[in-house]
Amino acid sequence: MILRALSLTLAVTLAVTGAAVAQESDPATAARGAADRLTQAGELLDQAESARDRVRALTETIRAFEDGLEAMRNGLRRAAIREDVLARELASRETEIARLLGALQSMGANPSPVLLLHPSGPVGTARSGMIVADITPALEAKVGDLRDDLREISVLRALQQSAANKLEEGLQGVQAARSNLSQAIADRTDLPRRFTEDPVKTALLIASTETLEGFASGLSQIAVNEVTTSLPGISNRKGALPLPVAGAILRRAGEADAAGITRPGIVMATRPRALVTTPAPATIRYRGPLLDYGNVIILEPEAGILLVIAGLDVVYGTAGEVLPGGSPVGLMPGPDTGDDGLVPRSEASAGLENSETLYIEIREQNEPVNPELWFKTDRG
Repeated sequence: MILRALSLTLAVTLAVTGAAVAQESDPATAARGAADRLTQAGELLDQAESARDRVRALTETIRAFEDGLEAMRNGLRRAAIREDVLARELASRETEIARLLGALQSMGANPSPVLLLHPSGPVGTARSGMIVADITPALEAKVGDLRDDLREISVLRALQQSAANKLEEGLQGVQAARSNLSQAIADRTDLPRRFTEDPVKTALLIASTETLEGFASGLSQIAVNEVTTSLPGISNRKGALPLPVAGAILRRAGEADAAGITRPGIVMATRPRALVTTPAPATIRYRGPLLDYGNVIILEPEAGILLVIAGLDVVYGTAGEVLPGGSPVGLMPGPDTGDDGLVPRSEASAGLENSETLYIEIREQNEPVNPELWFKTDRG
C-alpha cells in the first residue's frame, strides 16, 4: 500500500518543489521516473510467483525507492536553500522595510484630504501631490515585491513539511522492502550452483593468507564438486558495466587514504543502507569477513576475472551460486533508525549523506587492474 501511495506522491511533490525553486526541474524529472518505476515494481511484485521473481521485483522496488527519495531530498534541499536566500535578503533590507512600513502607516493614519494640503498653499499642495504621485507606484512595487517574497517563504515552508512527511513514508516503505528482500533471498532455492564450499578449507585458507592476492589465488581450493559452466562473460562490456552501488568515487585506484595506504581498487562514497548489486551475471566465489576489508563478496563473472566488493554490512547469497546480472549482493552499513541519510536534518549536514564507503577491486588472472577500465564512471 505504501509503495503505491508513494509512487503517486513522488512526482506531484517534486513537481511543486521544482517550480518553487527557480525552475530547477531535475528533481521533479527524477521523481517522476522513480514513480513510474515504483508502479512497475508493484506490478512485478503482484505477478511474482517464485522467490526468484520476488527478489528481482524487490530489488527494483528498492532501487526506485532510493532514486525517488534522493530526488525528493534534492528538491527539499533546494527549497530550503531558496528559503534561506529569501530570509537573508529580507534581513539585509530590514531598515528599508522598516522605513517603508513607517511611510505606509503614516499615510494610512491621516485622512486623504489632510495629506493633500500643504502649509505653503495651493502651489505647495500641487507640488506635494506630484511628489506623492511619483512615489506611490514605487511604494506599491516595493510592497508587491515584499508580499511576493513573504508568500514564497510561506509556500516553501509548507512544501518542506509536506515533502518531509512523504520522505518519512518512503523510508518506511524502503525498510519494509529490504526486510522482504532478505526473506525472499532466504527462500530462493532455484539458482544454479557451480560448486559447494568446503568450510574447513575456507577457514584454513583465511588463516593462512595475509593478502587479498594470496586469498584469491587459493579460491579454487575451497570448491567441492565444481561444475564447468560457461557464463556469458563481460569482456565485450568492458568500460560499460554499471557500478555496483549508487554514489560517487571517493578515491581512485592508487590514491592514498588519510593513513597513507594505497590500494589498487576504487572507493565509492554511498548512502547508509544502500543496496549493492552485481553488475553482470557471476558466480559467488566467496562471501564473509576477510582480512581488514570487513564483509566481502568475491564474484567471478568470467573465468580469470574476479570482482571484489568489500565493506558491506549485510551480504546476500551463498558461495557457489550463479547470480543473474543486477542481483542484490548486500547492503551498506548504517544506523537502523529509519534515517538512512536520505532526510536532510539540517543545512550543516548537506553533502554528508554519502557517509559509507565501498571498496571495489577487479583482478584479471589474479592481477589487480584499474576498475575504471571496466565500469562506466564519470570519466567514461
